[in-house]
Amino acid sequence: MLIDAYGRVATDLRVSLTDRCNLRCTYCMPEEGLQWLAKPDLLTDDEIVRLIDIAVRTLGIEEVRFTGGEPLLRPGLVGIVERVAALAPRPQMSLTTNGIGLKRTATALKAAGLDRVNVSLDTLRPEVFKTLTRRDRHKDVIEGLEAAHAAGLTPVKINSVLMPGLNDDEAPDLLAWAVEHGYELRFIEQMPLDAQHGWKRDGMVTAGDILASLRTRFDLTPEDAGARGSAPAERWLVDGGPHRVGVIASVTRPFCAACDRTRLTADGQIRTCLFATEETDLRAALRSDAPDEEIARIWKLAMWGKKAGAGLDDPSFVQPDRPMSAIGG
Repeated sequence: MLIDAYGRVATDLRVSLTDRCNLRCTYCMPEEGLQWLAKPDLLTDDEIVRLIDIAVRTLGIEEVRFTGGEPLLRPGLVGIVERVAALAPRPQMSLTTNGIGLKRTATALKAAGLDRVNVSLDTLRPEVFKTLTRRDRHKDVIEGLEAAHAAGLTPVKINSVLMPGLNDDEAPDLLAWAVEHGYELRFIEQMPLDAQHGWKRDGMVTAGDILASLRTRFDLTPEDAGARGSAPAERWLVDGGPHRVGVIASVTRPFCAACDRTRLTADGQIRTCLFATEETDLRAALRSDAPDEEIARIWKLAMWGKKAGAGLDDPSFVQPDRPMSAIGG
């Protein structure tokens, strides 16, 4: 069991498969990209599957989310999913992606055992998408969403970040479109995970702003509090249901007290939180032929030291020294 000093138990593992990405979102990385990890520093497919096996078999992990960078850029992704699906007990598996490669991979991923996907889409306007991502790939994302839905990777969830002066007026349109197509929309407050450290608390689009905008067109009824559990999104029924919309208020309404996550970076480091300033190395233990029991012991010790919370609304908060593309969102 992965338990921390505050009594929280981690049952959700986020696995970053690569730090690379084929977009350059303004809230994540600079236009010129980043210094990518060298290939020898990345975990191999076998190392990833072994660590997930240890987590599932001996540490109580029940859900695995593959992230990046952009996980669809990982050449061995389908094979990794297939091997993890064969573990006992079998964990629930999901994927967070920008959607660009889903049109060609959705069917194979479903066949391999993937359960569902989360797709990032911040705007319905192609010209705004190009400004936000610095790439002209809006059509590819839309087609990827359609392919995921057709393949049965459901519920297909959409993650949207609203930026002042760019797409902050689109919340009602995004929700209407998601309802029409059967997607579940979740808005995420912009978090301080950009490599260029340009994030500012003042002026960000808050959960309160998003809900006020949505209520100009929709009737929102809070979901029963017990249904949320440890999920990061607060959810509301849209016009009485059955459709729902979620808001992840990482900055203004932190949910650290209920956190059940542990994170594995693409280069084999354990992070207890997206905003942690320390990491614990599992790659070295793997490559020195440490037995599973020793790796599990190191992992448990790392999680025991997890801090109480991120303190994002505290003026003294210090941004982490690794961008989201290297950590896994």
